Parts: sequence; structure tokens; C-alpha cells
Amino acid sequence: MIRWIIIAVLAIGVTGTAFWGYQEHQEKNAVLIQAENTYQRSFHELSYHVDLLHDKIGSALAMNSGQSLSPQMVDIWRLTSEALSNVGQLPLGLLPFNKTEEFLSNIGDFTYKTAVRNLDDEPLSEEETNSFEELYQQSGDIKDELRQVQHVVLDNNLRWMDVQLALANGEEQVDNTIVDGFQTVEKTVEGYSESNVDSPIVGTSSQDHAFKGLNGEKISEEQAREKGKEILDVKDAEKLHVTKSGEGADIPTYSISYKDNKKSAYMDLTEQGGHPITVLVKRQIKDKQISLNEGMEKAKEYLAKYQFKDMELFLSSQYDNIGVYSFLYNQDGVRVYSDALEIKVALDTGDILGLTARDYLMNHTEREIPEPTLSEEDAKEAVNQKVEIQESFLAVIDNDLGEEVLTYEFLGIMGNETYRIFINAMDGREEKVEKLDGAEANYAANS
Repeated sequence: MIRWIIIAVLAIGVTGTAFWGYQEHQEKNAVLIQAENTYQRSFHELSYHVDLLHDKIGSALAMNSGQSLSPQMVDIWRLTSEALSNVGQLPLGLLPFNKTEEFLSNIGDFTYKTAVRNLDDEPLSEEETNSFEELYQQSGDIKDELRQVQHVVLDNNLRWMDVQLALANGEEQVDNTIVDGFQTVEKTVEGYSESNVDSPIVGTSSQDHAFKGLNGEKISEEQAREKGKEILDVKDAEKLHVTKSGEGADIPTYSISYKDNKKSAYMDLTEQGGHPITVLVKRQIKDKQISLNEGMEKAKEYLAKYQFKDMELFLSSQYDNIGVYSFLYNQDGVRVYSDALEIKVALDTGDILGLTARDYLMNHTEREIPEPTLSEEDAKEAVNQKVEIQESFLAVIDNDLGEEVLTYEFLGIMGNETYRIFINAMDGREEKVEKLDGAEANYAANS
């Protein structure tokens, strides 16, 4: 009897020890996963912020007004701060990266100094402009190097925890791609002349407010389920998981999800009127069967079906047999940027893979658009003379104060870059300048 008691106690002890060990292992894995997620997020945000920094500097070069240039300089200063914060969250303590940090810090210093001076009374000198152009080229080099590292990280599923352990232990990795990539970035920056940064050169739809574009009666959970069945193209509505938003949501919505062995899908639907805010469908995309233009027609049919009226195609592009289309609301020939949405179409079957309509639903309303005070020709005089204008439109945009203003929108070229420039149609003020992305570099070709 005593023997069986001892055996039972030992068995319980072994089981308890095994459970404790398993729990410790799980907790350790959870910490490692959390750290890895933090590193991955920081790295991809760094790449994004340097990308945006390069574009913002390019846009500043095309500006012709101190009123536009000063807030642009503040924006560049903000982006350098965010990029530096991203660098600080990477496991690079044992890997020298001080030259790149110094480069970003110096950009932030001189853009801040430039932003606080009156650029209308004291515009950029020719020397400052030349230095700024060099910084544009240099930030582009850093962007390309980071994007190359980003491509390899994603393509090969590399882990930042391996980098941290290798740097801490002084060990040679089998694959030093991340370390080598950052050393390349550092050497690229080190080759720049320090004289570039010695001189002191240089409301919106995202604001929270009530949704304006909602109409119709409130729908029940059952009605939301039926609408989800239709939009997500699911045969059995009972297989949809429907959840109503709780207190604290900006608007009452139904969240609808679905998953089987062929696809997974998710969407948010407004309770009032049953308008789709977000639609996401993930499935295997087969060989392309329809053109990008045919996909655009599918997108237009979809928008008309769900009461998104008078939408004008703004941009279209193709990624891995998926067509991506951006639309703007057009009111009597005037493009309204606040009322924008994006839709994704599978180019194998023509069905909808995604919709993002939050901005449209938040801002859409019929507006009283005034007649322009300035002629188009007068507005062109406010554009930097180095920009060769290709197209023009009337457009309503949000200015820096979050106010909607009527503008002339000019699409133009300066050097090898394309810009979108907005001139206030009432007073000739340069409201915004955006550098448009060109053809995406093929980073896979260099790996």
C-alpha cells in the first residue's frame, strides 16, 4: 500500500514538474514573440518613415511659397524624430549606427530652424537650395538601402531575435543579411560630406467628427448577416460570425467574419443604413484572366451597387494579379479629396477582395462649392516655374487648418519627378505640394 502511495506521489511530482516546465517554456516563448514583434514593427516603421521623409523633402523642393514650405519643414522635422525613435527600438546597441542617427538628427535640426524663420521675408538662398537637393538624393539612397534590407527580411522570414543574440554573443550568423544591410546603410551615410547639414537650411478628413455619409434605417443583426452573405459571397449565412460593436465605438457597427478551407473574410458594416466600411477577403489568387481596365469596370459596378455614387477613378495599380483602385467623389466636375475610397479586385475572377470606405462615409455630403475667384492661368503663375504642368483640375482639399478649400490641382514634372500641386482658387495661395511615387524599384533583383 505504501509503495503505491509513493508511486502516486512521485507521479504527481513528475507531472507537476513537467507542467511547470511547459508553462515556463510558454512564458519564455511569449516574451520572445513580443520582442520579435516589437523589432519587426520598429524596423518596418523606420523604412516607412525614411520613405516618407524622402518624399517630403522632394515635395519641399517643388514649393514656391513660404506659407507652404514652413509647415512642410515642420513635417520633415517630425518624421526625423519618428525615424530616430524607430532606430532606438531596434537591437542595434552593439552595432554602430551613429552616423545614420547623426544624419537624421541634423536633418531635424536644420528643418526646425528653417521652419521657425519667416520664409516669405527670408527665403532659401541658392546655396541652401543646393544643399537641400543633395539631402534629397542622400535620403533616397538611405531609403533604397533600407528597402533592400526590408525585402530580404520579408522574403527569407529573418528574425531580429537572432540578430540580437548574435550581436550580444559576438557569434557569426549563418545569415548576416540584417547586420550587413545596416552596415551598408551606415557606410552610405558615412560617405556624405558633413557640410551638407552644417548650414541652417531648410484639418483634415482624418479628424474625428460625426459620420456625414450615413443614410437609411438601422439594420438588425439578421439583416447584417444577410448583407454580409451577399458582400462576402458566402452561400450559408449561418456560417458567418456577427458581432455588434460595444460602447465607445465612434459609430455602431456590425463586425462580420468568415473562414473555410478556401478563403477567410472580414468586414465592418454600419448599423445605420448597412454601409460597408471595410471589406477584406483573403484567398489564393490564380493566373490573371482580366485586364486592369476590366477590373476597374468591376470596381465601378460594385460601387454603384452599394450606393457610392459619382465616383471618379483617381489612381490604379496592379500587385500580384490584384487591381487596386482609388476613387474620389466628383461633384459637378470638382474632385473632392475628403470623399475618397479604395477598392481591390482579383484579376483572375473579377471579384472584390477589399474595400476601404471610412473616409468617404465620414466626410461625404453635398457641398456648396463657390465659383473660383482666380482664373486657371492666374493660378498657374503661383506654381514654381521649374515645374512643367501636364494636367489641371478643380479640386476641394483640406488645408492645414482642417478647412475645406477650393483649389486648382496641377499635375506637373520637375526633373525626373512628378508632383501634384494645389493652388487656392480664391486667393492664389500654394496649399499643398505632393511628390508622386514613380515606378517601384525591383529590390528582388539585387538580392
